[in-house]
Amino acid sequence: MLSNSSRFWLTQDVGDDDTRDAVASKYRWWICALLFFGTTICYLDRQVIGILKPSLMKDLGLDDKQYGDAVFWFQALYAAGYLFAGRLIDILRVRRGYALSVAVWSLAAVGHGLVRTFTGLSVARGLLGLSEGGNFPAAIRSVSEWFPRKERALATGIFNAGSNVGVIVSALLVPWVTLNFGWRSAFEVTGVLGFIWLVPWLLCYRQPEEHPKVSQQELALIQSDPSDPPEKVPWLSLLKHRSTWAFVIATLLTSPVWWFYLFWVPDFLFTNFHFDLKNIGLPLILVYLIADVGSVGGGWLSSTLIKRGWSVNAARKTALFVCALCVAPVVLASRLSNPWVATLLIGLAAAGHQGWSANLYTLVSDTTPRKAVSSVVGMGGMAGAIGGMYMAKFVGSVLQLTHSYVLLFAIAPCAYLLGFAMIQVLVPKIQTQG
Repeated sequence: MLSNSSRFWLTQDVGDDDTRDAVASKYRWWICALLFFGTTICYLDRQVIGILKPSLMKDLGLDDKQYGDAVFWFQALYAAGYLFAGRLIDILRVRRGYALSVAVWSLAAVGHGLVRTFTGLSVARGLLGLSEGGNFPAAIRSVSEWFPRKERALATGIFNAGSNVGVIVSALLVPWVTLNFGWRSAFEVTGVLGFIWLVPWLLCYRQPEEHPKVSQQELALIQSDPSDPPEKVPWLSLLKHRSTWAFVIATLLTSPVWWFYLFWVPDFLFTNFHFDLKNIGLPLILVYLIADVGSVGGGWLSSTLIKRGWSVNAARKTALFVCALCVAPVVLASRLSNPWVATLLIGLAAAGHQGWSANLYTLVSDTTPRKAVSSVVGMGGMAGAIGGMYMAKFVGSVLQLTHSYVLLFAIAPCAYLLGFAMIQVLVPKIQTQG
């Protein structure tokens, strides 16, 4: 680890040419690419069930409530996995902790192809949720270790875009595999991809200061923020900080909306506009391509504002508010007769969520020492997953009773505006850490 005086010497005494070299050095972006592909596979594996809902309901004899219950078990175990994986990754460090998470969730994804009953499906979903809880705590900690503050929101937006790409890949791959080889093969094919990803991850990931491909100039850039305090951060002490609660509450309010998009929008398109497996791909691809723009754009917005001299507080909160406003028009989606206008509104809302998430996750790395980032992300992720559990129950019951998505789309905009208000109340001014 470089001292403050060493970092000053490296960034100041070497001159303009080496400063340009530091900017041009790109290994940290290779790490970001690995996080992007890991997140892509994570969302690909969890999204398969949404596309295959009609097939699963027919072959396994499920109704809307049972489908909602299966999603509930994913969310319930995801909540536990998020919390404990966050702490486990802080203990094991990112390389080993993330690898363990991916290996287990890939096994669970393949296991979906073996189920024969509702109980079997619920067990497979639960194991998938438990293990996928490690994805975001690991990724956010990696960003906090590999990127200076001014680049973190952009890096988070880029890797978080993998969640949308995962859904896009599933929209392209799953219908084709299912129509040609059956729905069980769709789970098996997508599950294998995680094992392939493990190879470059284990070969390439190290701490920046230990990595032979990181130049001194790039290391100086990565470590250009103030150092973290040397003492350990007790897990329970994190609950004393208002910034922790801001993240937890905002995630509790908004993550269930995202889960609703993932697991129920395909069914909305099936039900309201009579899409099927042969043509569901295009609207889903459109939704998540737009969401990708929001993920990268939301991170780019706050990072650009900081580079232009805005405070971290003003930049993050401006980006969060803009993203919250993008969700508002989705309230009209269920009332439209044109499927493509409805799809565009859902895409805009998904983009708003992804930009919101990029900045909300970055809020953690702004306000929390690096050693505790995964733990705080785990707490918030647990809260969001618990909200998602009950959202799944709620959605299933609403559809069983009303056969309509009107109420469900009306809830979404309120969640983000309330979440923004809670952040402002709990953290009126962002106080940055390392």
